[in-house]
Amino acid sequence: MSHSSNLIASDIEGYLKVHENKDMLRFLTCGSVDDGKSTLIGRLLFDSKMIFEDQMAAIEKDSKRFNTTDEAFDLALLVDGLQSEREQGITIDVAYRYFSTEQRKFIIADTPGHEQYTRNMATGASTCDLAIILIDARHGVQVQTRRHSYICSQLGIKHVIIAINKMDIVDYDQEVYQKIKKDYRDFAEQLKFTDIRFVPISALKGDNVVNESANMPWYPGSPLLKLLNTVTIKKESQAAFRFPVQYVNRPNLNFRGFSGTVASGDIRVGDTIEALPSGKQSRVKSIVTFDGELEKASVDMAVTITLEDEIDVSRGDMLVRPHEVSLVNDRFEADLVWMTEEPLHLDREYLIKAGSKLTSGFVQAVNYRVNVNTLEREEANQLALNEMGECRFLLNEKIEFDPYDQNRTTGSFIVIDRLTNATVGAGMIRREVTGAGEQTSTIEYSNFELELNALIRKQYPHWGVRDISKD
Repeated sequence: MSHSSNLIASDIEGYLKVHENKDMLRFLTCGSVDDGKSTLIGRLLFDSKMIFEDQMAAIEKDSKRFNTTDEAFDLALLVDGLQSEREQGITIDVAYRYFSTEQRKFIIADTPGHEQYTRNMATGASTCDLAIILIDARHGVQVQTRRHSYICSQLGIKHVIIAINKMDIVDYDQEVYQKIKKDYRDFAEQLKFTDIRFVPISALKGDNVVNESANMPWYPGSPLLKLLNTVTIKKESQAAFRFPVQYVNRPNLNFRGFSGTVASGDIRVGDTIEALPSGKQSRVKSIVTFDGELEKASVDMAVTITLEDEIDVSRGDMLVRPHEVSLVNDRFEADLVWMTEEPLHLDREYLIKAGSKLTSGFVQAVNYRVNVNTLEREEANQLALNEMGECRFLLNEKIEFDPYDQNRTTGSFIVIDRLTNATVGAGMIRREVTGAGEQTSTIEYSNFELELNALIRKQYPHWGVRDISKD
């Protein structure tokens, strides 16, 4: 939803041009359960006058049935749209909202606070540049606060705003705010955040959300919305060119192109590229889109690239510049967030999806598990639901990747259960593993598993599934 502007009435094309050129900031709200994340987003949109009249009427009607705040108008209902969310007064799934101000455009991800839905929170955080971590002033820093902070740190988010909420319940006590601020700073010293800001708020009453609060004159900083408008997010302008191929476009005999989204960097017509993993080189003949051909394609643009030479490129391959090749290996170490009730098993074969590449592989070892309370590394041989740790992977074929710290798109992957097709883990690659040494297995497979393995290899040979009958 866009802010009101006089240009809309006088010059709609000028308004759209100004709106198109605004900077975009993606952020999420996270923290422990019942810290007020949905209410904060509702208050942000309400005080900014960014809720339509029909939405207001619907929320006012629903507030009489699902009210959890003892107020005539429950702002949390603006983003808690599921029936079960409204009945329980909690967030279960990630809800996305869009709005804009004069300074920039925003996409908000409202993520759940319950430990049971940590996987949903990690999904929402994976594409964000900034995190608003809410803390209930009554309870201070909780286990889930630490868990969400650690996930945000590992997912590459550098900017966080710690919103200490429900200050109205503690009578806007400055000492409560200062104590929580100190506790969080002590915990966050071990995290990878580069910019941490604190703001005391009351999402329910509107203190320090959009407008300055008269109830906290001791707070010298800016309201939350002003912080969002002014925070500087550094973009990686000199990132290496990465183009994962999602589809080979062959509509007729005269056209053969490679479709996908530019993950990082940019490419021009005439530039030399190298296809990985084959290492074959060619030059860009054209860059095609639905609206016509382009001379240049940059990050996040969905395009089809044609080449001057007929080289073998398939879905899952990657186009790069010859002097900026990515890593190509079947072994790496990665931070892993486990997302299912069934724990991670060593020597069990999983499907690994990295970008458009789908293959299979094993977790050879859990290097350590992270204690989210102390951030200490603990010995472990498996990961349970919502646990995080560093693991060593061995795949059945090589993939192209970059360390996650260098490229969030090509450095991430998901782990899929081969039988249920459910996503069971999300990983961030930290480094490749060099050296020989084949994966060995002492597992005795049942006849059913052997037959199922043979069927999958026959029906889906491009998956590269390992022949377990040879183990």
